[in-house]
Amino acid sequence: QLQLVESGGGLVQPGGSLRLSCAVSKFSSDYYAIAWFRQAPGKEREGVSCITSSGFSTNYADSVKGRFTISRDNAKNTVYLQMNSLKPEDTAVYYCAARPFSLCVFGPRGYNYWGQGTQVTVSS
Repeated sequence: QLQLVESGGGLVQPGGSLRLSCAVSKFSSDYYAIAWFRQAPGKEREGVSCITSSGFSTNYADSVKGRFTISRDNAKNTVYLQMNSLKPEDTAVYYCAARPFSLCVFGPRGYNYWGQGTQVTVSS
């Protein structure tokens, strides 16, 4: 059973930065695509970013393009989400998720394994 554990959330002022980490157990760098999702109160869970198993291809939601960067370190079994120029509308619980395929999809139903989430709050 694959396990994912997020960390790095917290409270930050608008314009600030945070780096989220997703530690993945039983990690096979050639097998799992990893994505970040977020869910704000009263809203549906939405895809934020995804990285293929190889790390060669990434995707971003339009709302975070140019501000967020996803990366992976397969040697450390960890996927990162660097978030810069944060806005109040980025406030949400952020989840990482894995699927046993090399390519990304943005819908949450495409992912088999989920972390418990980490809260990100952007407020002055």
